[in-house]
Amino acid sequence: MTQKNWLQTFTRSSNDYWIGGVCGGLGEHTPVPSWTWRLLFALLFLFYGTGLLIYILLWIFVPPKSEPKDEK
Repeated sequence: MTQKNWLQTFTRSSNDYWIGGVCGGLGEHTPVPSWTWRLLFALLFLFYGTGLLIYILLWIFVPPKSEPKDEK
């Protein structure tokens, strides 16, 4: 059995989010907490808007976390 790395299973968070769940998803899949990711994106936003661009691209291309289906 092969083990997938965190980039292959990376999804947006459905419970730790402010706008799109990107930072919450990064916090769930990396050892860095979500508040640190939010601070990093805010600081990058101050430098020519790159943080906003990266955040929007991640929001578009990273899939949301799928909820488990109820089996009846």
